[in-house]
Amino acid sequence: MTPAFDAILLLSFGGPEGPDDVVPFLENVTRGRGVPRERLEEVAEQYLRFGGRSPINDQNKALLEALRAELDRRGHDLPLHWGNRNWAPFVEDVLGEITEAGHRRVLAVSTSAYSSYSACRQYHDDIDRAVAAVRDGGGDPPSVEKVRPYWNHPGFVLAMVERVHAALEALPASDRNRARLVFTAHSVPLSMAETSDYQAQLLDEATMIVERVAVPRTGAAQAGAADDDRGWDLVYQSRSGPPQVPWLEPDIVDHLAALHERGEDVVIVVPIGFTSDHMEVVYDLDTQAAEAAEALGMTMVRAGTVGTHPLFVRGLVDVLEEHLVGRLPAALGALGPRVNPCRPGCCPAPARPSGRPATARP
Repeated sequence: MTPAFDAILLLSFGGPEGPDDVVPFLENVTRGRGVPRERLEEVAEQYLRFGGRSPINDQNKALLEALRAELDRRGHDLPLHWGNRNWAPFVEDVLGEITEAGHRRVLAVSTSAYSSYSACRQYHDDIDRAVAAVRDGGGDPPSVEKVRPYWNHPGFVLAMVERVHAALEALPASDRNRARLVFTAHSVPLSMAETSDYQAQLLDEATMIVERVAVPRTGAAQAGAADDDRGWDLVYQSRSGPPQVPWLEPDIVDHLAALHERGEDVVIVVPIGFTSDHMEVVYDLDTQAAEAAEALGMTMVRAGTVGTHPLFVRGLVDVLEEHLVGRLPAALGALGPRVNPCRPGCCPAPARPSGRPATARP
């Protein structure tokens, strides 16, 4: 018999709500890493450029509203909560509220679709920390079960395909056939990538999208992929670690310059590593990458993230229903659905030179 759940928890990264929140938020993100104050203030300028408020919070509220509507449509009358790792509402506080409400079995889903320490395992750590906080406060915390990574669920894949089609339509007709697809995701330290399926999942996702998007042209050698005749690359962005620590490459801005040298002049940047247009998309792609492309004389269109696309929202509820009603897992591509629950010890935190675990932004 499928075990009953009596609440659902959306887990996310969090973001500042105003200028006064920015540095304290970044201190939470980098806690235990010994990041100098000067570096925090440098990164803070990226947020202050946009008024000091991250768009991720409003996007999570919109996702909650969309999930609520889809859950109601399917008859799942369960309370829906939202908790963050690095800013209010903090997951520890939210789990305390869930405990006070008397809920005993919580189903959690995160806004990260992939497997790696920061994309998946760290959310398990967040749950464990919240459970411990409730217990330390004298409460009796509920059990919390997190759903599997869902990068290859049809809802995520097909929503991204529609976003790419929309980006192609935004180009002049004369440019569509020669537009190169540049898929991008958050870079992580190589030591983190080597302990997870993160790169394999990203390549799987990109391949599935390319197979479903008509790009009738011949591509050159791929960055991070085998040769393909549709013209696409997998690159990375948003590196935040010290220069002496190797991270996944190439960087999106560096890669645009390399494409320009090869004679490419039309690109569609596809942020497959993100589920919403939060700060690392708005700044790293819509600002830095867009400015680099303009300086090179390249035409760049950025595809949207899945956000609250109906296919994505329905897909997330499908994944929740794998636990709620025993729905069979659905997956496209070559890798199949991720095991659920995760294997013990999977995607461990990479050790920093000092012995402290590394923290990467998802």
